Amino acid sequence: MKQAYLRGTVIAAALGFASTALAAEEVRIMWYSDGNEGEVVADLLKRFEEQNPDITVALDNVSYQVVKEQLPITLEAGGGPDIARVTDLKALADHWLDLTPYLADKAYWDQNYGEQADWLRPDGSDAITGFMTQITLTGGFANKTLFDQAGVALPAAGSSWDQWVEAAQQVATSQQLPAAFAMDRSGHRMSAPIINFGANYIGADGMPAPVDAGVRDYVGKLVGWTEGGQNLKDVWVSAAGASYRAAAEDFINAQVPLYFSGSWQIGNFSAKIGDNFDWVAIGNPCGPKSCSGIPGGAGLVAVKYTQHPEAVAKVMDYLASEPVMREFTQRTLFIPSNAAVRAAGDLEYVTTDPQVQPALDAFNADVKNITPEANALPAWKWATAYYTALVTRTGQAMAGEMSLEDAFARMDSDIAEQVAQAAQ
Repeated sequence: MKQAYLRGTVIAAALGFASTALAAEEVRIMWYSDGNEGEVVADLLKRFEEQNPDITVALDNVSYQVVKEQLPITLEAGGGPDIARVTDLKALADHWLDLTPYLADKAYWDQNYGEQADWLRPDGSDAITGFMTQITLTGGFANKTLFDQAGVALPAAGSSWDQWVEAAQQVATSQQLPAAFAMDRSGHRMSAPIINFGANYIGADGMPAPVDAGVRDYVGKLVGWTEGGQNLKDVWVSAAGASYRAAAEDFINAQVPLYFSGSWQIGNFSAKIGDNFDWVAIGNPCGPKSCSGIPGGAGLVAVKYTQHPEAVAKVMDYLASEPVMREFTQRTLFIPSNAAVRAAGDLEYVTTDPQVQPALDAFNADVKNITPEANALPAWKWATAYYTALVTRTGQAMAGEMSLEDAFARMDSDIAEQVAQAAQ
C-alpha cells in the first residue's frame, strides 16, 4: 500500500509539473546579430526565465537577410514572431503592437527611450512599440597597418570621399589588394555619402522627392569607382535586386584598406580581427555639402499578431530596464540607447582590445556632424522604399545591365510604385 501511495504521489507530482510547464507562455524572438549580440541577449534571457518561470523565451537567431526579406512577407500575412529585432522600423510600423497598456511603467519608457520612439511607430501615433537596442551611426574604417606598410598617410579629419579613395587606391596598388575600398551593398549605407553630396529624399509634402543632383553625383562616382576597380565590385554584383550584403569579411581578411559601414561593426571587428592588424574608425568622408553620417540602429519591437501581449510586455520591460541595457551595451560594444545609461557616462566596455574605445569615441564625436536631412531619415515612412530603389538600380548599373540615366529613371518609378502599392 505504501509503495502504491508513493507511486501515486510521484505520478501526481509529475503531472503537476507537466501541467505547470504546459501553462508557461512561450514568447518567440526573431533576432539577428552583427557581432556577439545574440550570445549576450541569450544569457540575459536565461536570467529572465529564472525570474519568470511562467514564461519561456525562444530566441531564433537568424541572418539579417531573413529579417530584411522574409519577415515583411510573414507580417503581411498576419504572422511572425512575438518580438523581432529589425532595422525597417518605420516602414513596417503598422505591424507593431502598442505596448502601452501592458507596460509596468510607461513614464520610464518615455524618459529613457522617448527620443527615438517615433522611429518605431506609425506616423501620428504615440504608441510605445519597442526600443532601440543601440544607437548606430554610419561611418568608415581604415586598416592602419596596410596604410603604414604602404607608406601612405591616413587622410585628415574632414577629408573628402575623393581624397580617401585616392589614398586607399595608393595602398591597394602598393599592397596588391583587390580594391581600394568596399561599401556594404545597402541603400542605407550609400545614402550617407549621397546626403553629403547635397541630396534630400524628402519632399516638402513629406513624400519621396525625385532623385536629385546629390543622388546623381554620388551614385555616378560610386559606379565609376566600381568600373575603375577602386570599389570592390563583387560585393555589389554577387547579389541581385535589393539583397543586402555586408563587406565586413573583406575588411576583416585585409582585402581592402578602407571600408564603409557603421558603428555596429566594432564588436565584430574586435572579435574577428583581434591583433591581426590595427584598424581605426575614420568618421564619414565629406561630400561637397557635409560630412554627416545617418543615425539609426536596430529596434526590438513587439508584433501585434502575438497571442501573449502581457508576456511580451514582461520580456520587453526586462530587456529595456536600465541594468540590463547597461550590461548589454557594455558587452556588445555599442553606443547606448538608454538615456539614463548614456547620461551617466560611466560605461566600462567589456573588452581587452585597445582599439575599441577609440573607435567608439570617434563615432560619438561624429554625432555632432549629423545634418537635419540625415537625422530625418530614421523616422521617415518612405526611407526603405528609397533605399530599396537606390541599391537595386545602382547594382544593375554596376553590373552593366542598364545605363546610369536608366537607373535614375527606374529609381523614381520604383519609388512611385511602392508609394502607389501602399495606398491600395
